Amino acid sequence: MNHIKELTSAQIDRACGVLLASAVGDALGAGYEFGSALYDGWPGMIGGGLGGFKPGEWTDDTAQAMAIARVAASGADLRTAEALDAIAAGFAAWYADGPADVGIQTSAVLRLAGRDATAAQMTEAAQTVHEQEGRSAGNGSLMRTAPVALAHLGDPAALVEAAKAVSALTHHDPVAGEGAALWCLMIRYAVLHGALPTVDDVLPLLGNTVEDWAEVLAVAQHSRPKTFTQNGWVVGALQAAWSAITHTAVPDTMPCHHLQESLATAIGIGHDTDTVAAIAGALLGARWGASAVPQEWQRPLHGWGAPAAGAAVLSALGTLTIRGGRPDGHGWPTGERVDYAAWGVRGTCVPHPTVAGVWIGDVGALDALPEEIDAVVSMCRIGTAQVPTGAISHAVRLIDSRPEDNPNLDFVVDDAAKTVLRLRGEGRRVFLHCVAGQSRTPTVAARVGVLDGTSLVRALQGVVDVLPGARPQDWLVDALRRLDDADDSGLRRR
Repeated sequence: MNHIKELTSAQIDRACGVLLASAVGDALGAGYEFGSALYDGWPGMIGGGLGGFKPGEWTDDTAQAMAIARVAASGADLRTAEALDAIAAGFAAWYADGPADVGIQTSAVLRLAGRDATAAQMTEAAQTVHEQEGRSAGNGSLMRTAPVALAHLGDPAALVEAAKAVSALTHHDPVAGEGAALWCLMIRYAVLHGALPTVDDVLPLLGNTVEDWAEVLAVAQHSRPKTFTQNGWVVGALQAAWSAITHTAVPDTMPCHHLQESLATAIGIGHDTDTVAAIAGALLGARWGASAVPQEWQRPLHGWGAPAAGAAVLSALGTLTIRGGRPDGHGWPTGERVDYAAWGVRGTCVPHPTVAGVWIGDVGALDALPEEIDAVVSMCRIGTAQVPTGAISHAVRLIDSRPEDNPNLDFVVDDAAKTVLRLRGEGRRVFLHCVAGQSRTPTVAARVGVLDGTSLVRALQGVVDVLPGARPQDWLVDALRRLDDADDSGLRRR
């Protein structure tokens, strides 16, 4: 069985983080590729690069991953001829659109295979190019491999077969397929266990190999990231990503900042920065989850397959993939609306008691928002058409059932509040809500007040007073206190 029937909330978060963090790494790294822009140690969504990309636009790495993810999100077994044909068709359609930047190996294969190639024909074209060039172990199939891991979480043997088959569509060299399969196994382990794997966790599942992957990983783990500037091939790119991840310290406070800081390390290696960061991002997302990806990096994401709202599209594809192609009982994440009528929502939308330009309330208010509101920060599942047209929409993963459902709780509360204030700083009028406005909304609204200069006691009491039935859960209030203590001690992070 390829799909696991019951995943915990934290595992779902980590699964959704795979595609999202990979695309974020890709879009961040794009502007610095091969020295296109000076790098000061911390990446920004600057755009540019070899393809003249817009800020937040992903490159060929994520575009090809999108072609795979669309098929995986249907619930398909990626080893089948039908699924591989669909992936090949996706690659061909992307290439026919004239992408701004394409790897030499992949371009040669797709040009030879033609617009209507089947998987078998594309694989044959890859072999021909390999025989002509004498090599085909570039990093182009590793950079896009992440969706394969999600499609086969429940069956590592199927995962290995699928990863190799998808790799072979454009990269004939078995080393490329092995690298893709190994990285998928590492992603799978991190999603399921919430930890980075050891060699013993993954290599026995890979089977007989051409490359000595134990030595490859060991060298990466014992060598500084800057060692791996020759990262245009599969082994070098994998080592660069693994070295960046393992040589970046996990912070004591808000450990999930390891995701951001590891991406900064990966991009700092140089050379093929978007690809190394995309590869690293897939494993970092699997380890830390979608909730560890800052909203500031999610907002501008877009590219081939998702010209707008790229973060939402990627999260939906990841969710559907691990669900075997099926939305949940409310039609999420593909339905236009999620019906919360049974939850007794009131349609509350009231001004924040201490922060001008911000409104707070519940999901029912989305049906009749004041005209001046043009940005929405949602802390519950909403439909694809539930936010009014034209409004900026941020989806925050904050679950009010149990603390263990929120492995990055303090970061998420803080990041959501900073997102509200960032939007307001842009001149936006912002509505912050959860389902009923009783627990998550007052929690984050209180943090908004604190970041705006109000004491925690006054900010929390103020939002509780204006929200009907507000009673934030104790563990959410504890998160506010921890954040407040960090502010006082000067430990606040980026």
